Amino acid sequence: MVQEQHSLPKSVNQKPKTRTAALAATKSLDFSVWVSDNLVRIVAVVLLVVTVAAVFFLRNAGDTAALLCFEKQAQELERIAYPRVDWSAIAPIADKTSKFANFRTEKWIVVSVLGYPSDTLRRLVKIKGWQVVAVGGSKTPSDWSLKGAIFLSLEEQANLGFRVVDYLPYDSYVRKSVGYLFAIQHGAKKIFDADDRGEVIDDDLGKHFDVELVGEGARQEVLLQYSHDNPNRTVVNPYVHFGQRSVWPRGLPLEKAGEIGHEEFYTQVFGGKQFIQQGISNGLPDVDSVFYFTRKSSLEAFDVRFDEHAPKVALPQGVMVPVNSFNTLYHSPAFWALMLPVSVSTMASDVLRGYWGQRLLWEVGGYVAVYPPTVHRYDRIEAYPFSEEKDLHVNVGRLIDYLVLWRSDKHRLFEKILDLSFAMAEEGFWTETDVKLTAAWLQDLLAVGYQQPRLMSLELGRPRPNIGHGDRKEFVPQKLPSVHLGVEETGTVNYEIANLIRWRKTFGNVVLIMHCNGPVERTALEWRLLYGRIFRSVVILSEKKDVDLVVEEGHLDYAYRYLPKIFEQFSSAEGFLFVQDNTILNYWNLLQADKTKLWITNKVSESWSSVITNGDSSDWLSQQASMVQKVVSTMPAHFQVSYKETSDNDKNLLLCSSEVFYVPQRLISDFVELVSLVGNLEIHQKVAIPMFFVSLDSPQNFDPILDSMIYKQNPPANSTTLYTAKVPAVHPWSVSTYQNNGRRRSTSDGVSLKVENSFFLILDDQRGRKKHVTLK
Repeated sequence: MVQEQHSLPKSVNQKPKTRTAALAATKSLDFSVWVSDNLVRIVAVVLLVVTVAAVFFLRNAGDTAALLCFEKQAQELERIAYPRVDWSAIAPIADKTSKFANFRTEKWIVVSVLGYPSDTLRRLVKIKGWQVVAVGGSKTPSDWSLKGAIFLSLEEQANLGFRVVDYLPYDSYVRKSVGYLFAIQHGAKKIFDADDRGEVIDDDLGKHFDVELVGEGARQEVLLQYSHDNPNRTVVNPYVHFGQRSVWPRGLPLEKAGEIGHEEFYTQVFGGKQFIQQGISNGLPDVDSVFYFTRKSSLEAFDVRFDEHAPKVALPQGVMVPVNSFNTLYHSPAFWALMLPVSVSTMASDVLRGYWGQRLLWEVGGYVAVYPPTVHRYDRIEAYPFSEEKDLHVNVGRLIDYLVLWRSDKHRLFEKILDLSFAMAEEGFWTETDVKLTAAWLQDLLAVGYQQPRLMSLELGRPRPNIGHGDRKEFVPQKLPSVHLGVEETGTVNYEIANLIRWRKTFGNVVLIMHCNGPVERTALEWRLLYGRIFRSVVILSEKKDVDLVVEEGHLDYAYRYLPKIFEQFSSAEGFLFVQDNTILNYWNLLQADKTKLWITNKVSESWSSVITNGDSSDWLSQQASMVQKVVSTMPAHFQVSYKETSDNDKNLLLCSSEVFYVPQRLISDFVELVSLVGNLEIHQKVAIPMFFVSLDSPQNFDPILDSMIYKQNPPANSTTLYTAKVPAVHPWSVSTYQNNGRRRSTSDGVSLKVENSFFLILDDQRGRKKHVTLK
């Protein structure tokens, strides 16, 4: 500083004549020095401010091209890195730390343990010829011990030297990946993926599974195989084949849950390559939380039984099935498919693994086969964590379609595996963490001595031979009793299926738009399950958007503003039916409606009314009437003439509660135009909808289908008689899911109803009274 002072110009070194001048000179000197020292930081801050301002300006100015360019550059910065693996430079990993370093056996059972050994686990260790390895986590007691089982604590897992350990959560069953590697390292040729709550029936895995595929002990037999005759079918519900048509497995897309018909015919395939064998579970089968919460009461335990005499069935290339992690046998050619992803929810991890593994299994000529009941799982009546299944219900259908179409030009299996994991991360099915996990997993497999299988020619994409009459094999599944399941297994099944086909034929190209007033976490999927098999699609609006549940934001007071976007999304739909969740829609009574006309409750006096406003600007009705007149004055002639035929008084205001209405395709463009005329005016839904309808067409041309609906603004004290299945709709009811056992049962008020659909609801009226309804 002294040097700098002496080097300053003379004019600066001279002492100022006054105290004020001295202070000014000092401040000027300090500021200039500060600017010089912090020039780089200043420039960076300025650039940041300019960038933020530019983005804000572009978003508001509508310069889409520039904004997309900027966002594209940002995405490139976040692009997932493709792992680089030198497959020829992977050093072996030997077990040098555990006391089982020299132990070798071919048949292993891998389980994850959190608490002390269960009775089921004690039975597992006694299965002759199989070695159990129990993988612990952070919640596992430190003194965990079970004679006959090899226990791997967190510390022992870390000492094994596997790369995958770096990516595994401490308190999750996905740590089983360490157990798989340990088993392979110690000579495994077969691995039974199990949990500590499933008892192997008769304590003999060989009795149920094909443990031996080659050699003297192998069963040289031909398996039934699902037909590939329908190229559009990519996933099946195996529970139908084993006698339970109304149960669906966890991981089956919910839109497929209604497909309950048995196979018209099967084909056959030679055994020996069923490298993944999925077993069926009696008692509590592998079902999702939607099924668990809607098909029984909370205090009842599931005890579902499947047909133990039904033949095992294989899956052809192009058709998949849900695979779980607690009742599945893997043979060594499919050991690479044991990796459990870590970036998805726990209840989705094994299902995504199963679909990922099935697709890759086709590359080595293998296939999945499903076997009759192999274990019995006891229902502990524990809440299924729906939040842990979000990755299933949102993505699984799209994932299956993606996997069937996926192709890779890689020349070795492990390269294809890494290629698919990377592609799935790019598509958002899991994250970059699982791409890195895949690379670590494959390297660990090679390090413990695993030999990757050779690739086989892929049948997908090649012309398939026609299935001749002699190649068709018939098997008609049993129809086992479906207690808890809401479907009566009687001779009326064919009638019910015929009804379903008839309803679907009528409404299969109609989009249902439902607005849910309450929380959608527990009802959105149930609504889709109820209505999804009838309508082309079920679009759910709510006050709050939920990306995971595919619920769009739409405020009920102005719900009409969100409809044009939905109309555009389903531009080929025959029509759009809007309904609020406080209204029960008996769609079987809508079959005679004209889908080219408007439907609304204009003849339901408690829903539709006309009022004369007093012109008081402070009155809400008068304000609404004033805004309506503004819109009417800007309408094209044909709209304005139609409107004034119904309402020719400026002070007259049409009101409609608008819980349910239908707009046909031929009037969609007119409806959208009317919405645009409203603009930013805050016209309420109850005012806008009747204004639109009478502008679109004369009320005398409306279809009268909704005229007979039951509509009560104030339900009677004894509201148990309000609901009936003989009308097109009933209002008001607040609906929440209800678990029942499929039989008529009395309620708190002694009334039970049965309606035409296989779905249970508990209907709460505004007074808190309840009705149990079985929708069939």
